[in-house]
Amino acid sequence: MEKYDHKYGAEQIQVLEGLEHVRKRPGMYIGSVSIRGLHHLVYEIVDNCVDEALAGYCTKIKVEIEPGNVISVEDNGRGIPVDIHPKTKISAAETVYTKLNAGGKFGGDSGYKVSGGLHGVGASVVNALSTWAEVTIQRDGGIFQMKFERGKTIQPLTRIGDSKETGTKVRFLADDTIFETLEYDYSTLENRFREMAFLTKGLFISIEDKRNEEEPKKAEFCFEGGLNSFVEYLNKNKEKINPIPVYIEKDGEVPVEIAFQYTTAYSENIYTFVNNINTIEGGTHLEGFKRALTKTFNDYAKAHNILKEKDANLQGEDIREGITAVVSVKVKDPQFEGQTKTKLGNSNVTGIVQSLVNESLAEFLEENPNIAKAILEKCVNASRAREAARKARELVRRKNALESTTLPGKLADCSSKNPAECEVYIVEGDSAGGSAKQGRDRKFQAILPLWGKMLNVEKSRADKIYNNDKLQPVILAVGAGIGNDFDISKIRYGKVIIMADADVDGAHIRTLLLTFFFRYMRPLIENGNVFLAQPPLYKLSKKGKQDVYCYTDEEMNNTLNEMGRDGVNIQRYKGLGEMNPEQLWETTMNPETRTMVQVTMEDAIKADEIFTILMGDEIGPRREFIETNAKFVKNLDI
Repeated sequence: MEKYDHKYGAEQIQVLEGLEHVRKRPGMYIGSVSIRGLHHLVYEIVDNCVDEALAGYCTKIKVEIEPGNVISVEDNGRGIPVDIHPKTKISAAETVYTKLNAGGKFGGDSGYKVSGGLHGVGASVVNALSTWAEVTIQRDGGIFQMKFERGKTIQPLTRIGDSKETGTKVRFLADDTIFETLEYDYSTLENRFREMAFLTKGLFISIEDKRNEEEPKKAEFCFEGGLNSFVEYLNKNKEKINPIPVYIEKDGEVPVEIAFQYTTAYSENIYTFVNNINTIEGGTHLEGFKRALTKTFNDYAKAHNILKEKDANLQGEDIREGITAVVSVKVKDPQFEGQTKTKLGNSNVTGIVQSLVNESLAEFLEENPNIAKAILEKCVNASRAREAARKARELVRRKNALESTTLPGKLADCSSKNPAECEVYIVEGDSAGGSAKQGRDRKFQAILPLWGKMLNVEKSRADKIYNNDKLQPVILAVGAGIGNDFDISKIRYGKVIIMADADVDGAHIRTLLLTFFFRYMRPLIENGNVFLAQPPLYKLSKKGKQDVYCYTDEEMNNTLNEMGRDGVNIQRYKGLGEMNPEQLWETTMNPETRTMVQVTMEDAIKADEIFTILMGDEIGPRREFIETNAKFVKNLDI
C-alpha cells in the first residue's frame, strides 16, 4: 500500500482557535469528567487512527493500558505531517496537539474523505486534559518526537532517528486533577474496539491491559466479513430464521454497507453509524432502510399471494419484529441534529439507502423463497399480535375511563404533580410496600407494591404485556405508554426506583423489571430516570452507641473493627419487610441519607447481549455467563 500522499502536508492543517478553556470546561468537549469522559480520551485518539484507515492508509492499530493507567495508541498510517505550518510557524504535528480545532479534516481539500470523532479537535483536547503526553511520528524517512504537560509544549517536535516506516504513536496520562478516576475499564474499551473493527472491514485492532502482570488481558480483532460478522456476533445467542445475514454493500457518492438477520425474538435491534459514529437517534439513513424494508416485503407478499389483495399491508413494526440490523454509511459532510447531535440529517441519504435496499432485498427474496416465506410468516403473526395488543390497549383505556382514577389501585400516589420532583418506588411485596407507604414523604414519594414474579418480556409479545396483571400497574403508574407509543415527556415521575430485597429473588425481580424497561421503555433508561434502591444488609447495635447500618460485608467488617466486636448485635436483613417504616425511611428512602444506583446505558449493544443471555431461550450461554461471573456476586444468599 502506498502511504505517501503529496496532498497531505502542513497546508492541509487548518487552525481555527486556541486551547485554554478546554481544561476549565472539559464537559463541553468530552461530555463529563467521570469514567465515561476518561474513556472518551482513548476513543478520540483511536478515532484518528480509524480515520487513517477510512482514508486507505492504516491497516493496524495497537492500544495498550500500561501500568499507572498510561494509555498508548499506535498506528501504521501516514504519520502526522511534520513540516512547518504556514500560519502557526510551528510544526504541523505540534499545531494539531496544541491548537483547538486544528486538524486535517476541515474543508474540501483536506487529507480525509470522511472522518469521525470530534472532527479534528480530539488530539488537542486529549493533550489539554492529560498530565503529560508524548507523540512519536515516523514519516519522511525519520522518527520525530514531541512532549507536552497539561497541553503545553515542553519539547517541540525533534528528529530523534531514521526510519523507513510510517505511523503515529501517542502515549498520555489523564490528569487526575480533572477526572474523578483514572482507572480504565478494560471490558468497556474492548467492546468499543470490537465494534470499530466490525465497522472497518479488514482493520486489525488489538488492546492489551498490562496493569496486572498476574492477570494480563489481551484481545485482537479483525473482521474480513465486516457488518456480516457484526450481525452474527450480535445474534450469537439467538435462534436465526435466515442462517446467513443479508449483506448489502455499494460504493459511490455515499458508500453504504448494511447487514441484517431475522431471529425468533420479538424485539427489533437496528444500529446505525455514520463515519463509524454511532447515531443512536437514527436519522435519514435509518429512515431509508425502514422504508425499503416495509415496501419490499409488502410487494413480495402481495406478488406471491402471502397477502391477499383485500388484506391490509403489513406495518413497519410488524416487518421489523425480530430483526437485527447494522446500517453504516460514509458521508463526506455529515449534518447532525437531534438532542445529542447523533441524528443524521442529510436528506439525500434517505433515497440512496432506500433505493439500494429495495433492489438488493427484492433480489434476495426471489432467490431464497423458503427464507422469504419464513420471515413473512413471522411478520404476519406479528401483525395479528399487534392488533391483539391494540385491542388490549383500548380495553385498558376504556376500563380506566370508567373508573374514578386512571391509576392502579395499589399505587399510593404523592401529592405533588411536578414530575421533576416526584419519584415512585416499585416495591417487592405487600409487607415492604406497607412499610414504605408509612415511612415515605407523601409530598413527592409514591409507592407501588408488586407481588410475585412478573412476566419475562424477552419471551413475550406486546399483547401479553398489556394483559399482564403485574406489568399493567407499572405501565399506568409511569403514564407514558410503552413500545412505539412511549413518550418520555408524559412520565409522571422523574425517578422510577426499583426497591427489592438483597437476595436471589430480589435480583430476579430487578432483572425482570429492567428487561421490561429496556425493551419497552428504553428512553426511560437513556434519560437517566431509572434507579435501584440500595437497602442495608446489616444493622449493628451496641449498648450505649448509635445503631449503624452496613450495605456490604466489607463495610460491616470495617465497622465491627471500629466499634469493637464484643457486645455487638448483628442483624442480617433477609428482606425489606423486616424493616419498620422509620428504618426504611432512614436507610433507603431519605434523600439526605439514602444510597441509590442510577441505571445508565453506556453501550446499547452490550446491554442487548446481556438481556438476551439472561432472559432469552438459550440455556447454554446463560450457564456460561453465570459460571464466568459467579465470583463477582456478593451479598446474595445462594
